[in-house]
Amino acid sequence: MLAQSTTELAAQFGLWLQQKNWRVATAESCSAGGIGYAISAIAGSSAWLEGGLITYSNELKQRLLGVPAEDLQRFGAVSSEVAAAMALGALERTQVDCAIAVTGIAGPDGGTAEKPVGLVWFGLAWADQCVTWSKVFPGDREAVRQATIEEALQGYKKILDTV
Repeated sequence: MLAQSTTELAAQFGLWLQQKNWRVATAESCSAGGIGYAISAIAGSSAWLEGGLITYSNELKQRLLGVPAEDLQRFGAVSSEVAAAMALGALERTQVDCAIAVTGIAGPDGGTAEKPVGLVWFGLAWADQCVTWSKVFPGDREAVRQATIEEALQGYKKILDTV
């Protein structure tokens, strides 16, 4: 069940997409489809949600989204470069107006000093543009994933309002 705040953010994002007459696709790793699920929970979302790709493994990030193996090796799956490649890959492969991507470490393990548990990179691609940003969320696995979904919906809306 989605938190009320998540549902409200998804509805706001859907309204914005409707006003622009845009369709969105997601490319998700650590949220494992949670962003797409949140968007699809809104009645009428088929008008703006094209679909999503859950690319948990590096192999699927490469095969389905075209993430360069060199980026995965050099920067790691949890990086600005990979978040951007995921978003751009989803945009290109689904032919939507914008694509949102997330890759992170939800925990409880897998973190390092440089990349702690709770670190999530976000990517947004549209037209010929792509932006990324990161956040480190506190809490357990579920809290990190929930915060990721909400940040994605909230952050993308703020950035897209500038286009």
